[in-house]
Amino acid sequence: MSEQQAIVYDPWDPAFIADPYTRFKPLYSEAPRLMESDKLPRSVRATTPPGAPIAMVARYADCLTVMRDDARFGAARPASRKSGGGLGVFGAPPLVFTDPPVHTRLRRLMGRPFSPRRVRDFEPRIRAMAEGLLDRIAVKTRGGARFDLMAEFANPLPTMVIAEMLGVPASDYEAFKIWSDTIQETDFIPPGAPFPQKILDSRDAMRAYFGEQITRHRRQPSDDLISALIAAEEGDALTSDEVLSFVILLLMAGNETTATMLGSGWLALGRNPDQLELLRSNRSLIPTTIEEMLRYDPPLQATVRHARMDTELSGTPIPAGTSVFVLLAAANRDPARFDHPESFDITRDPNDHLSLGEGIHFCLGAGLARLEGAVAMAAMLERFPNLRLADPAAPVSHRASYFIRCVETLPMVID
Repeated sequence: MSEQQAIVYDPWDPAFIADPYTRFKPLYSEAPRLMESDKLPRSVRATTPPGAPIAMVARYADCLTVMRDDARFGAARPASRKSGGGLGVFGAPPLVFTDPPVHTRLRRLMGRPFSPRRVRDFEPRIRAMAEGLLDRIAVKTRGGARFDLMAEFANPLPTMVIAEMLGVPASDYEAFKIWSDTIQETDFIPPGAPFPQKILDSRDAMRAYFGEQITRHRRQPSDDLISALIAAEEGDALTSDEVLSFVILLLMAGNETTATMLGSGWLALGRNPDQLELLRSNRSLIPTTIEEMLRYDPPLQATVRHARMDTELSGTPIPAGTSVFVLLAAANRDPARFDHPESFDITRDPNDHLSLGEGIHFCLGAGLARLEGAVAMAAMLERFPNLRLADPAAPVSHRASYFIRCVETLPMVID
């Protein structure tokens, strides 16, 4: 086996960033690979305990098993694991890196503000924000000028949504956006590199700001996300550090999921004109289009679990302490699960992709992300029926990240 074949996951390799899917193909025909960490790229070693073996899991059925079996494969990071990928900005272990019983308590308390009813009630505000951004784009593009979908729509929309949900007043929005944009840069810092001072400053400013907000909301609750998060339940409540940790998680995970989904999704639509025309002629396909966007080029390309005991997976021995890389993007194109997996098909149904997780760690904000995506797509198609990529054949750059595949810029035009 060649060196290139052995290293199938290297999120800082420009060739891998440009096309991770070709690298995954050798993994579909074999059981999960167990590798020594010292033979893997530095970017992969930086997210695992020193010296521990690493398992690469790509097949759909194996990924599903790992994510559903929290008794054998935990999300909590071993004590020996070095912090990385922005973990230093959290004041308390975030929900996604906890196991029961801690996870059970946090999920119960944090899940209440994301009930289907509360999410649906927010739809009119999401639509108004999307339409406001499109108004600005309409002014800028008079005369046929291009605009960047990422900078002018996909990136600001989820930040605006989260700010409003948190109850951030309009007078504080500019500062909030600066902190949010800066903190989100942590996921794009190469392994081993220190956080720039501006990130530390934004983290401290946001902690101070929300520390004051949490204190105020404890005294005077209101109908926003912070009040819902700190509300006591049967004598239990989130601590201030836990609330802050969740706020930062929303910024880093919630923003990136929606923004990247819209960027990657429009890139796929633009390069598959038959699918774009189908969507234009049948807006009822927006829900299945969102699911295919999530499957075809998912925002979250991988996640990690840790073997809590000596076990096995499809015949591969997995020693306790092994870091298990669950390659979600690979599972979503497993030919054993999906017909014509390399095709972008907005009518695909069923579409049981793994982009939003599975088991107890299924994405808490999945309903919100899907709603934001659907509202955004509907608003864009309504306002600009002939919206298209400026140059479908032009190469598109993606930012290097631990697990996020993020379009940097996406020039578009309105005919």
